[in-house]
Amino acid sequence: MSAAQPLSEAERLAWLRLIRSDNVGPVIFGQLLQRFGSATEALAALPDLARRGGRRTFRAFSADSAEEEIERLHEIGARLVARCEPDYPPALAVLDDAPPLLAVRGRVELMARPCLAIVGARNASANGLRLARDLASGIGQAGFVVVSGMARGIDAAAHRGSLATGTVAVLGGGVDVVYPPENAALYDEIADKGAAVSEMPPGIQPQARHFPQRNRIVAGMARGVLVVEAALKSGSLITARRALDYGREVFAVPGSPLDPRCRGCNALIRDGATLAETAEDILEGLHAQLTPEPAAERPAETAEPPDFPVESALAAVLEKLSPTPTPVDEIIRQCHLPPSVVHMALLELELAGRVSRHSGNTVSLINQ
Repeated sequence: MSAAQPLSEAERLAWLRLIRSDNVGPVIFGQLLQRFGSATEALAALPDLARRGGRRTFRAFSADSAEEEIERLHEIGARLVARCEPDYPPALAVLDDAPPLLAVRGRVELMARPCLAIVGARNASANGLRLARDLASGIGQAGFVVVSGMARGIDAAAHRGSLATGTVAVLGGGVDVVYPPENAALYDEIADKGAAVSEMPPGIQPQARHFPQRNRIVAGMARGVLVVEAALKSGSLITARRALDYGREVFAVPGSPLDPRCRGCNALIRDGATLAETAEDILEGLHAQLTPEPAAERPAETAEPPDFPVESALAAVLEKLSPTPTPVDEIIRQCHLPPSVVHMALLELELAGRVSRHSGNTVSLINQ
C-alpha cells in the first residue's frame, strides 16, 4: 500500500482489529496487508491461516472492542493515524516494524516534520540536564522537531527545551497515561503545544517490556539520535542501536570516564558515533536531511504465492527452526522454496503462536 492514502473509517476499524488480534505484530500485519490487499480481507482469512499453522481456534479482536478504543481516544482528544496516511511520520513509515497505527494527542502535523531524537540518563547530572535542554532548543530553532520518551532526566529536559519549537513524546503506555507521574505538568504542556503518541491502547500502564518497543519508535521517527549521558547498559543505548539498524545518524556527548553516566556515550563515540558538543555539531551531520524524504511506496502484492503443498512447506520450515533465532534468509536458502512460500508458512506459524519473530529478521521456534 502506498503512502499518503487516507483510510475509510470502516477500514481504519479493520486495521485496529487486525493489529490488536492475537499474534499479529507490525511485520505480520504488513505481510497480511500485502497478501490480501486490505485489513478487512485479512481479518476474514485469519482463522484459516492460524488453523493451517496448527492452532485450532483463533478469535480476532472484536469490532465492539475496537469501536470502544476509538471512542475512548476521541474522548481525550486523540485519534488514530495509520501508516499509509499523510500525517504518519514519514521516516517511520518506511520501516518493516513500524506500528500500523499510532494514537496521537496534540499537534499531529508535527510528526511530518524532520525529527531528531534526544535520549539519555534518568538520573542525569545538572550539567547534563542543562545541556540537553539547550541542545533541544538549538535543534528546534533550526527546524527540527525533538522526539523523546518523556522519561525523567534527559528526556524531560529535551522536551522542555523544545516545547516552543515542536516536541513529540513517545509513550510506553497508553497515550492517556502519564509516566512517571512527576511529569504530569510536562505531559499537559506537550499535549497542548506538541504531540504525545503511542501504539498501545489507551489506559495501558507502561511495563518494562514496553520500553524497547517505545524506543524503536523514537529511533524510527528521527533522522538521527543524540545521546546525552547514558550508562553502558541502558535504554538509551538500545535506542542508539535501533537507530544504527535503521541507518540513522547517532550523536553522543562525551563525558568523564569517571562518571558511570558517561560511559555509554563514550563507548558510542569509540564505536563511531559523531561527537556532539553543540547544536551546530548535530546540524552539520543532519544538514542533508533538513527536508524530509517522502515515504517510499509499498506495492500492494495481493497475488497468491506460488502453488506448493501447504503441509509440505510448513513441515520443511519447521524442520529448519529451533529455539535459537535463525535468519529468515537462511531458512529460505536451506528449504529450497520460493521466498513467498516460506514467508507464508512463517506467517501461519506465527499466527498459531508457534514461532516468534526477533530483530534482524530472525525467527525462533516457541517451545510448547
